[in-house]
Amino acid sequence: MTVASLLSVNVGMPKDVAWRGKTVFTGVFKDPVAGPRRVGKLNVDGDGQGDLGGHGGEQRAVFVYQMGSYRYWERELGRSDFVYGQFGENFTVDGLADDEICVGDRYAIGSAIFEVTQPRVTCYRVGLRMDDPRIPALLVSHRRPGFYFRVLQEGDVQAGDEIVKLGSGPEQMTVAEVDGLLYLPGHTRQQLLRALRIPALSAGWQASFRALVDGEPGRGNAGLTATSPPPAWPGFRSLDVAEITRESDSVISIRLEDPDGASLPAPRPGQYLTLRVGVAEQQRPVLRNYSLSGAPDTGFYRIAVKHEPSGIASGWLHSRLVVGDRLDVGAPRGTFILDGTHAPVLLISAGIGATPVLAMLEALAEERSDREIWWLHGARSGRDHAFAAEARGLLAALPNARTQVYYSRPEPDDREGRDFDRVGRLSAALLAELEPPRDAEAYVCGPAPFMDELSAGLAALGIDAAKIHTEPFGPAPGLTPGIAPTAARRPHPPDGAPGDGPTIEFARSNLAIPWSSDYDSLLELAEACDVPVRWSCRTGVCHNCETTLISGELGYRPDPVEPPADGSALICCSQPRDDVVLDL
Repeated sequence: MTVASLLSVNVGMPKDVAWRGKTVFTGVFKDPVAGPRRVGKLNVDGDGQGDLGGHGGEQRAVFVYQMGSYRYWERELGRSDFVYGQFGENFTVDGLADDEICVGDRYAIGSAIFEVTQPRVTCYRVGLRMDDPRIPALLVSHRRPGFYFRVLQEGDVQAGDEIVKLGSGPEQMTVAEVDGLLYLPGHTRQQLLRALRIPALSAGWQASFRALVDGEPGRGNAGLTATSPPPAWPGFRSLDVAEITRESDSVISIRLEDPDGASLPAPRPGQYLTLRVGVAEQQRPVLRNYSLSGAPDTGFYRIAVKHEPSGIASGWLHSRLVVGDRLDVGAPRGTFILDGTHAPVLLISAGIGATPVLAMLEALAEERSDREIWWLHGARSGRDHAFAAEARGLLAALPNARTQVYYSRPEPDDREGRDFDRVGRLSAALLAELEPPRDAEAYVCGPAPFMDELSAGLAALGIDAAKIHTEPFGPAPGLTPGIAPTAARRPHPPDGAPGDGPTIEFARSNLAIPWSSDYDSLLELAEACDVPVRWSCRTGVCHNCETTLISGELGYRPDPVEPPADGSALICCSQPRDDVVLDL
């Protein structure tokens, strides 16, 4: 049955394009070609994708957009300058509307056979191509995203070919329905489970829908990004320092309690606190994140602080803080949280990285878990091994616990078999020797090179990347898709005269900047300061920019397609209403 026709075949190889003072490597610019074109498993001959993380691959081999949507956008935007390939599509078609075609439907075009796999994942580059930054959000909110074909049978196609429907996908969910189910509010469980019953739906979208099914209320759109549970209180509150304990040569633990004796809200195992530390030599208090290291249901909080040689905050906390002092503390936050499954769990750490995984171990011991638990830790020596006795006691009480402790430079009085298990540095090679279970949830914390190496090692052993969780202490790595790399710079005040608006504090970057209306969003300010950021759409659709909002209030312009989680901000389209602290 002929249901549509192929109006144009469009291809283009990735190229560098100037954009906002940056260089973008993108394949969004497509031009029509005459005559037959071979379509392979990965793309049309002569075509390429600049960002293979977001585009291309077997599930996204051919992007399709419809002439009906062309006409709609000409009216909606008041434009008459569109040409084939305007929306970055490979196939411009007459018919196959997003609200009619279904994921899993199969079609013949020329001598090739195709299957619908997913809607377009919208990003800023289609706005670049259209010279209109609103486009990524408009494609979603107006329910006209376009869709991808998977190539079931390679063959030749050309403009003028009829599009013949060969079969319908199960569940008969349209492209527009599937797109809205992910990006728009109202992710009903029934519809999510229905989408998950479509075998043709690409793996990435299936993972997003599974995350939404398993998501918690208040956690925002779990299908797009991992977010912290809602904070127990907004901003900062004062807590009393009830106890300070020396845990190793360089680490102290600090016990914090409510001044009125009330029990503090229980954190999730693995979360952190943000402290506002008033250091006399500094013009303003400094902000630091410290992982919680105690059991979750004690009614008080315990954090561990390593004294860094040039650390302003850690130096003050080690040398000046005394019992009875008060500290301004943000509520427990973070996404590095122990899962609630029965899968084996790998708790892997080096140095002070033991603190959040120790909180996980405390929680497992408190519930007398029978999960298979692996405790893998590396330290220089016993003098640097914080919480050693505490961890040993917890592990001894767990029925299925396994432990390996490595000292890279043991002291003469450190005894192998008593204080540690093996001389050496905990590495990916040693991890492979241990043969950890492939179905485990892994939690890795320590210096960035350590986390990178161990995460790669776990993946090489066959552990799913989605089950490998890491916790950086400093700024998280940025995500700026398609942007040509430049020399890294330490975060700094922006060029030009300072603004006169509210103060924006980037907690992990130790930077406080007055807001200026010269910037359209907090994302633009962060970029001007070289603060590492993550983004893709820049219009409140994809949630890649979602960031923990420690304190302050924001407004949105434009409004996001779906609001962020409680206690979070979409920095790509937000502006401050008062002083703001962001976990960046």
